[in-house]
Amino acid sequence: MAGITLNKGTKIYTYGQPMTALHLITGGKVTAEYPGGRLTLAKGDVIGICELCSEIHFLGYTVLEDAVLLTYPITNVEALDDLLRQHQDMARFFLLSAFRQLTGLQNACSVSQLKCGNLYHELTADYEKYTAFSNRYRQPVKPMEGIDRLTTYLDDESPDLWLGEYYASLIRLYTGPHYKDLLQESAMSLGSLRKCSLDFRKTYTSADEQYRYQRHLSSFYFNSDGNDLFERFTSLSYKLGASSDEFRELLQIIERIIQEYGENNDCDPAIVQKRIASHRATLARMSASASTEVEENAESALSGDLSGSLSVILDFAAVDLEIANSFRKHVQEYKALEDRADAGDKASRLRRALTEEFYVIYSVAFEKTINADSIPLPVRLFLYFGYVDEELAGLNNAAVLSKLARQMSDHSSTGIYTFYDWLLAIFYGRKTPSRNEFGQDYSEYIHKQKMSGNISESELRALEENPMGKVNFELRNVFPTTNKITYGRVTTFCPLFSSDDVLKNLEDAYVTSSRIARALEMIRAVDYTAFYRESLDMDHLDVIGKETIHLEYLPDVILLPNIGVRGIMWQEIEGKVRNSPSRMFLSIFHLEDLESTMIRMTGDFRWELCKRVQGSRWNDISEACLTSEYFDYIQFYRKNRDLSAEAKEKLRSGLQRAKNNFKEMFIRDYLIWILFEGKNSPRMNKVARRIFFTYCPFPESICRTMTQNPLYSELLDRRRIKSAQQLHHVEVLIKKLQNSNLPVPESLEKEQLYISGRL
Repeated sequence: MAGITLNKGTKIYTYGQPMTALHLITGGKVTAEYPGGRLTLAKGDVIGICELCSEIHFLGYTVLEDAVLLTYPITNVEALDDLLRQHQDMARFFLLSAFRQLTGLQNACSVSQLKCGNLYHELTADYEKYTAFSNRYRQPVKPMEGIDRLTTYLDDESPDLWLGEYYASLIRLYTGPHYKDLLQESAMSLGSLRKCSLDFRKTYTSADEQYRYQRHLSSFYFNSDGNDLFERFTSLSYKLGASSDEFRELLQIIERIIQEYGENNDCDPAIVQKRIASHRATLARMSASASTEVEENAESALSGDLSGSLSVILDFAAVDLEIANSFRKHVQEYKALEDRADAGDKASRLRRALTEEFYVIYSVAFEKTINADSIPLPVRLFLYFGYVDEELAGLNNAAVLSKLARQMSDHSSTGIYTFYDWLLAIFYGRKTPSRNEFGQDYSEYIHKQKMSGNISESELRALEENPMGKVNFELRNVFPTTNKITYGRVTTFCPLFSSDDVLKNLEDAYVTSSRIARALEMIRAVDYTAFYRESLDMDHLDVIGKETIHLEYLPDVILLPNIGVRGIMWQEIEGKVRNSPSRMFLSIFHLEDLESTMIRMTGDFRWELCKRVQGSRWNDISEACLTSEYFDYIQFYRKNRDLSAEAKEKLRSGLQRAKNNFKEMFIRDYLIWILFEGKNSPRMNKVARRIFFTYCPFPESICRTMTQNPLYSELLDRRRIKSAQQLHHVEVLIKKLQNSNLPVPESLEKEQLYISGRL
């Protein structure tokens, strides 16, 4: 079949044109444009293969470099079936191209999703800064219409996370030695193409939604009528003048807005540039600098402390020479990759090798620090952040890491740990190792090893008190899994700190103890009972007997050495002790909205703790509790007469998105409960609201604001009756103690505050 040659810049298809053929690229390059981005198609790729199940093209195709195309007049799946049966060798081209295009779009979609969360966080933070500056200097705050109705990007329609690994595996299969065996089954090839086409359309829809969300939020920085944040910040800076303390900070904000949104908006570019030029001219007339504070030169900031970091780390760890040389070689290969997120077999093997070696070196380096007189700066960065090489990290990023490491302090007393500090706490016996993926704690694990004959009785006794054995259990059984999960993009995971992963200003993404404390405070301000457990007052059993009280145990939050997007609630209690903190893992550089992540982990914790307390009857409705009532509500929603047809349809759709996972449904509802219902913005149906109001009650301060809301009137009445009964019981007990001239324990006074919601 003769090919056709198209010149650079030629438009092949635009959005909405009907599907008339597929085109195999035999030379040159073509760009496939989608909302917010583009894919590059090269030799061996097929134009239109991912739109096979659609009647129209929803991508636009333009020749990037003079291209040669072979055309196949195929407009539907059935016609393609005939071609694949006659030419099995063509199936491989079609399949691999489809898988590559989908994988590329999914990776771009993941980055775009992060951008959505970052943009929301940045916008709300900028508006809060504007309001704070205005109030501080008694300037009138000009409200922005619609900004109070914005919500963080929840992305309910995003593609399944497992699809990335699934299609990466298919690429490896069809590029492996046995691909011809796979091509024998034409039905399998056709089915794979059909599924890929449907998954591509779903991913495209998500990308389009993310793009629209980003454009909407960017309009608050620049819009056509000038009623935007750029105007507010520039006007405020002119009024305050160069002598004010905040003038330089305002200039920094304005310059960042110009850099990030000066071209990324829907306004007329000429008008935007005119406004920017006017701003710079005004600054010149004020004899003020038109630029922001210049950052210190990265090389000067490093002062040579991080030169040759990889050698310093390997020399300090003193690992086996073979491992050291292999790791050094693999790091150099990783640095040389054009695309470190490449899903190809070669890049995947390299990432796996680096990952295995990284954990070996991390374990040895940690053990060396125990008795070291001093820890070199590159080693500290390695332990805190996963840093191994100044060039791989980027000099600017390395300078920031160096600054953060020098400022690092131990916040373990507040329940916030870097992973290095967490390992130290385990080593010195302040914390026990976490459970592994099979739910075994350290003691159970080593006893099982003894029962299996893997270790002797003497080895068992030695391991029971071996601090490094406990640390190694955490490093082998918890660290690799949690590090990969919190990173988020499991198909391209590599634990080494790389500039490619820095998708947000490092200092903004840096998770501090104060940021976590503020997030927890926000959650407890809505769900004040979130971290309380029913318990006995062991210190006053002789006074109040077995009277139950409620005690709060805030979670331990461990910050893993990576740049990630997810948080994970790893275990709801410590070992088998119910009155102990839960354990939550986060990336030390968290790219998503931290508050939303903490809410999700708290919802996960609430579900798992209730299951732990209830045991095997956690879903038995005869034992009323959070999980049993919610389980019954979701399982039998179709028969629930208290739910409208619209509510039932919404539940059906939500269950599909949650893959019929009841806990995931609960976590999504918990997010709504904290973010919306807690702000008197009802989003739930009456059944879900009753369950959450019963088991995740609002404090009294919020209840007072809802007294006029008819949706809550009945719930509030029940709450008042129940609280009055519980308070009466405690008051009677206190009165009894007072009449007996016995001191009233502080725990009873706190219990009164707990019951009334005034903590």
